[in-house]
Amino acid sequence: MSVLSRPEFHDEAKAFEHVESILWPNGPVCPKCGSVDRHYALKGVRTKPSKKNPSGIERHGLYKCSACRSQFTVRMGTIFEESHLPLTKWLQAIHLMCASKKGISAHQMHRILECTYEAAWFLCHRIRLAIASGELSPMGGNGKTVEADETYIGRLQGSPVKRGGSAHKNTVVTLVERGGKARSFHVDTARMGNAMPIVRANIAKEALMTDESGIYRRASQDFASHEFVTHSKDEYVRSNAHTNTVEGFFSIFKRGMKGVYQHCSEHHLHRYFAEFDFRYSNRIALGVDDGTRAFIALNGVKGKRLTYRRPA
Repeated sequence: MSVLSRPEFHDEAKAFEHVESILWPNGPVCPKCGSVDRHYALKGVRTKPSKKNPSGIERHGLYKCSACRSQFTVRMGTIFEESHLPLTKWLQAIHLMCASKKGISAHQMHRILECTYEAAWFLCHRIRLAIASGELSPMGGNGKTVEADETYIGRLQGSPVKRGGSAHKNTVVTLVERGGKARSFHVDTARMGNAMPIVRANIAKEALMTDESGIYRRASQDFASHEFVTHSKDEYVRSNAHTNTVEGFFSIFKRGMKGVYQHCSEHHLHRYFAEFDFRYSNRIALGVDDGTRAFIALNGVKGKRLTYRRPA
């Protein structure tokens, strides 16, 4: 079956069934009281007519809890709550973001989904919130190597435009486990006091690979092995020592930020990190295809709310 012909992308009832099967694998759960067996489905419920929907629209997947007497759907307590967009469009948007290697702009999303640009922009940020891992377990370990490097993107708010240099740009520190996941962090400046606490907190005390940056000059005190290559002397690979993996991640990240999104304010930069980290950490080389990636993203929608007035 073609991805575009999947029923949950076109049929609202099927969309609810699909999301319920993922978020409620053991059956509906009341988000108010937590009851799992004292509820019943309300069939054929329609909303009141409004200017936007003069004939009213059928509300799918509506349940009533016998314990607390509240009505609920699978949308409640997720990024879908209080959204006027059909669930079919949400599932299309999640698939598009998960299947686009370098991202998809809000303008492109609003043309595909046939919704307003504001709605497309907001749903993209909600999806980025859902796929942000927040994982705290150390990277590396069991003989694995982690590469660390920093790069610069965009322009700091309020700073003048300059030719060359990096003082006016946003600084990003990224950790990439070879054959594994990536984690990116926005820091004030590229200095030891900002980068090393991140490195110590996120990497197992085994092998670390960096370039010759002075930021990591004391890393050997914290790691069993710390090797670096000297780019200033045209050294990029020395045996197993290199930072090519993390630089490959930066290549995808910058192509997406410059070629697709073109501009991102410092305020929202951490959400774009989450998007690129998610796709890299769930890439096809690790056995994760587009459908599985979308499934993982859907599993992350629970317990995450983002209001339009406070998309931070």
